[in-house]
Amino acid sequence: MITGGARRLGREMALAIARSGGNLIIHYNSSASEAQALKELIIGLGSQASLVKADLSSETGLRILCEQAFSLSPVFGLINNASIFLNKSFPETTLDIWQEHLQTNLTSPFLLSRFFAEQDRSGTPRQIINIVDWRAIRPGSDHFAYTVTKAALAAMTKSLARSLAPEISINAIALGAILPPETEEFNNKILEKVPLKRWAQIEELQNLLLYLLANPKSLTGQIIHLDGGRHLIY
Repeated sequence: MITGGARRLGREMALAIARSGGNLIIHYNSSASEAQALKELIIGLGSQASLVKADLSSETGLRILCEQAFSLSPVFGLINNASIFLNKSFPETTLDIWQEHLQTNLTSPFLLSRFFAEQDRSGTPRQIINIVDWRAIRPGSDHFAYTVTKAALAAMTKSLARSLAPEISINAIALGAILPPETEEFNNKILEKVPLKRWAQIEELQNLLLYLLANPKSLTGQIIHLDGGRHLIY
């Protein structure tokens, strides 16, 4: 199951799973046409896909997603991908902006992880993968609410790795620039400081995701940075 799976990185991760023979539950909210097109594409690849519509910014929407998704079929992997990404500084962050980021970026993964863990799948290895950000360990003054909630999600990853072991392993992928935000452009001058002098590629994310879903037996509580080393600089 993948949240925010109809578009952008969620779509690319879903396709990687489908090409590897995995069946999917894809969450979406406003991207109904994209979700349906993705479902048809996945079926064309020989895998199965179910769609669940829910607004993660509301408690009701979260409950609907949890109840519907986990009643569809056994879920052996959960990818908490959906997030809100607003470039607002601390002074620009209203309570509404703060609450919206908190609900979608942190409360949603918390509740979904809880429902996921409560499934009776004794003896079957299961995975949770959280999509975080290099900013989680290098917080700056931009994207204030986004950065704080992603940092909290990274902390939750490590905490749940202890709480859910040994039945469930949980790791996070911390991304740098990989797809331009819809409202912003990449600042290529940043590459002068990034150690590997390049942005991450979609195929690298897909390969890393599939590696984690292959259930390496001794990997949990890890924050893997796919950012060209950007988290090493300020």
